[in-house]
Amino acid sequence: MQLDGLLGSHGIAPAGRLLEQVREWLGGPGWLELPTLLWLGSGDAALRGLCAAGVALSLLLLAGASPRLALAGLWASYLSFVSVGGIFLAYQWDVLLLETLLVAVWVAPPGWLPFRRPWRAPHPLAIWLPRCLLFKLMLLSGLVKLLSGDPTWRGLTALSFHFETQPIPTATSWLAHATPQPLLRIATLGSLAVELLLPPLVFAGRRARQVACAGFVGMQLAIAATGNYGFFNLLTLALCTTLLDDRALARMLPRRVLVLAAAPAGEPPAQRLPRLRRAAFAAGAAGLLLLSLLSAADRLGVAPSRPAALQALERRLAPFHLASPYGLFAVMTTERDEVEILGSDDGESWRPYVFRWKPGPLERAPSFAPLHMPRLDWQLWFAALARCEQSPWLGGLFARLLENEPAVLALLAENPFPDAPPRLVRAELWRYRFTAPGERGWWKRERRGPFCPAFGLRDGRLVVAPG
Repeated sequence: MQLDGLLGSHGIAPAGRLLEQVREWLGGPGWLELPTLLWLGSGDAALRGLCAAGVALSLLLLAGASPRLALAGLWASYLSFVSVGGIFLAYQWDVLLLETLLVAVWVAPPGWLPFRRPWRAPHPLAIWLPRCLLFKLMLLSGLVKLLSGDPTWRGLTALSFHFETQPIPTATSWLAHATPQPLLRIATLGSLAVELLLPPLVFAGRRARQVACAGFVGMQLAIAATGNYGFFNLLTLALCTTLLDDRALARMLPRRVLVLAAAPAGEPPAQRLPRLRRAAFAAGAAGLLLLSLLSAADRLGVAPSRPAALQALERRLAPFHLASPYGLFAVMTTERDEVEILGSDDGESWRPYVFRWKPGPLERAPSFAPLHMPRLDWQLWFAALARCEQSPWLGGLFARLLENEPAVLALLAENPFPDAPPRLVRAELWRYRFTAPGERGWWKRERRGPFCPAFGLRDGRLVVAPG
């Protein structure tokens, strides 16, 4: 849905242009610095073809055909997009998806059609890889909130601001924001308890893991019910299922599904996995766990000193996102500023561009974008936290708006210049607040001042318009 407008040849940040710049800088394809299959071709057809390949691999995985190869292909495909996506694919759930796909390769059974024959349970280390990933995700999310020194988390007032200031709020965010302050303090304490006290239960017994699973699931459902976070919540819920064994899962599924999921009759192969392969498997899993531990230590600022060779290896592996640090909302935003982009034909009368998901018209209710990550709207939220010059990608957006580029305009809800492109574009900053119960509309706002100066096009290049 967003491919052409963001990364296409006429998009805001064309992937082909980035790869050309890297090729000129390195004197050839930079497979290790920028690992992507798009080095083989980065035109619009190649981008769409890679998307189609990802869909095809997903269908193979759902059908149970060669799950290990399908997962490895999905990892390579998504890594290809993350490598060229820049800030538009640099969110924590993007690297979480890559890390999840990688550990899923270890859990999946080998073979072309493994579910049509008896197959052995995965190596014990395999199931602990996603469990450790879930542990790292949840614990780091809690620790960074306390270690950041943010007063809203330490004072249990974070959720008094969160629902109003989160990137893409929903109508339920308005309701949650109107909750009495004592309840919001209790909810803040509860979220910290889930992220700090429950993760150690991942390594405890069966019952303890079920308690941790229930807490994690409840928190993710609450987050999904009051905000737009794309596939992050669903992906975390998928990781939570690894805390449940077959006996626990059997109680949740209909009997008909259990019969269909039963292993075919017959005995598994008598021979054991060769010792060499088992040793290689264990060494690879241990290496992933070590990288994961080091990334977590770096995130917390407690990383031990390590040999130069190991540091060099970590730098080489970093572009592949084998293990990443996490920690959402370490510092809570307490005010909501919004960037409004306007166009003009004469430099005097200005008309605003309306976006699909981020706050705009005061009377428009915030809406859900289920499983969809509106990346342009999200990035405008980040842009409002800094200055115009600190978001150079805005230049690409302004240039495309001055050209009335259809691929970019398709990302918006409304184009105020349907017949011909504007001569100038600029941006202003507004402070948005939820209305109180009983007040009209959903939002109220006040102007904070200019954000970006007026720009125009000269010989196809973006230039600042004269005063």
